[in-house]
Amino acid sequence: MSDLKAFSGHHIDWNLSPEHAVTMYLEWGNNDWHAEYPPVRSKDDVSTYFVVDTWAGWPVVRLVRRNSEHAEELATVALPEQLANSFLNEYGDLKGIFEPTPEIKAWLRKELGHE
Repeated sequence: MSDLKAFSGHHIDWNLSPEHAVTMYLEWGNNDWHAEYPPVRSKDDVSTYFVVDTWAGWPVVRLVRRNSEHAEELATVALPEQLANSFLNEYGDLKGIFEPTPEIKAWLRKELGHE
């Protein structure tokens, strides 16, 4: 069991991609009121979501809490080798921040006890 269990009580926005988070929190006026996530109206609007970070080479998962003023990294967890290899097979050596794959999301739910 990873350190993620400590965050099992947090509401996780499982469908929030890094791109959508940027649109919601950093690109004011570029939001659709009819979308899954309505536009952010104040710094009290908060989202907690996972990303896969490949900037250092080997993929890690980060749990991020974001509002309109800043993003806070709550946890960083290395992916199990099988999931990391599967991710790298899909994305190659691209460096960046990505939405977790369905396989990674299933593993995260298990780690959080949200099965």
